[in-house]
Amino acid sequence: MNTMTLPETAETCTAPGEEPLSTDERLMEMIQARIREGLCQLHERHGQFLTQVGRGILHNDADVEDLLQDVFVEIWKRAASYDRSKGRPLGWMVTLTRRRAIDRLRRREAYDRAGERFAEEKRGHSDSWTHVHEDLAHGERKEHVGRALAGLPEAQRDAIQLAYHGQMTQREIAAHTGLPLGTIKTRLELGLRKMAGFLRGFEDLLEAGTCSAEREI
Repeated sequence: MNTMTLPETAETCTAPGEEPLSTDERLMEMIQARIREGLCQLHERHGQFLTQVGRGILHNDADVEDLLQDVFVEIWKRAASYDRSKGRPLGWMVTLTRRRAIDRLRRREAYDRAGERFAEEKRGHSDSWTHVHEDLAHGERKEHVGRALAGLPEAQRDAIQLAYHGQMTQREIAAHTGLPLGTIKTRLELGLRKMAGFLRGFEDLLEAGTCSAEREI
């Protein structure tokens, strides 16, 4: 790790050649007193070991570098929560590092899985919109989809919801509603085209959904 951005304080880190304080507990007391030097010395003493802990989970040097930055910033922010009666500072720091590394790993894996699902939908290999729904059901994208559906005529909205949420094929929707298959196809096609106008920036998802909706099973 090349640099570490620490909170601003009136204190400075120990100059090269100065004798570091002897115990981690004392360094934690300094950090709790908002003395930046304590954090600098703690980083110099245990930064390499915590890097090894993070690398054992993440196996990615760039992620580990970011992780260590986050860990020491959090040590500074959460120093008041450290209780020396419950264990030594290094054990507390290792636990914090492992938790943050696992959180980062889960986010990375979730992102990779979402990317794989999105690519699968674009290739048109899926017969349902399950993965499209999963990719869109987060934050702002979910809000865009809701607005787009709300702007459709009721007949088109109902057909799309049966395909989108109910994961029905065109024939299954026709059987469910008692309407001709041609009518269902038309409603889906018109509805998807109108949604494409609402969902600016998400046209690729709509194209994947159109391929699925227009396929006869």
